[in-house]
Amino acid sequence: MAKSKKITFDAIIEQHGGMNAGYVVFPYDVQALFGVKGQVKVKALIDGKVTYRGSLTKMNKPEHWLGITQAVRKELGKELGDSIHVELEQDLVPREVIVTDEVIALFAKHPKAAAFYNTLSYTDRKEYMVWITSAKKEETRLNRLALMIGKLEAGKKVTEK
Repeated sequence: MAKSKKITFDAIIEQHGGMNAGYVVFPYDVQALFGVKGQVKVKALIDGKVTYRGSLTKMNKPEHWLGITQAVRKELGKELGDSIHVELEQDLVPREVIVTDEVIALFAKHPKAAAFYNTLSYTDRKEYMVWITSAKKEETRLNRLALMIGKLEAGKKVTEK
């Protein structure tokens, strides 16, 4: 497998709109570095202690940027407006979501749900599985499994009503 070049930079965590969502501007030319104009999957080490897999995206801006999730900010002890040090490289490892045996069995009974699930992005598929596997009570997990099938058959992501 090809090895990607590490890029380092310091940046301020910017606030995205009025939301509690953060990002840093990527200060280099993505096309010159990675040969693409669009999204680039990356893995990053932030402040030398938090690893993160994400993507450099444009999000209708002239430059690319890297999202800094609330979970990453909490682990770093950083807030919007704080500075971070980023070591980043292109992520060449395929991204796969582990689907539980229980969900596989449900998909066998609900092919329409399975078909829509398979069209979703890595992130959306992962969010469904985290939603299912993070349930603390059996009753909650079973309820979420039923809701998941309904949402998928209706062509909806986990975050959609």
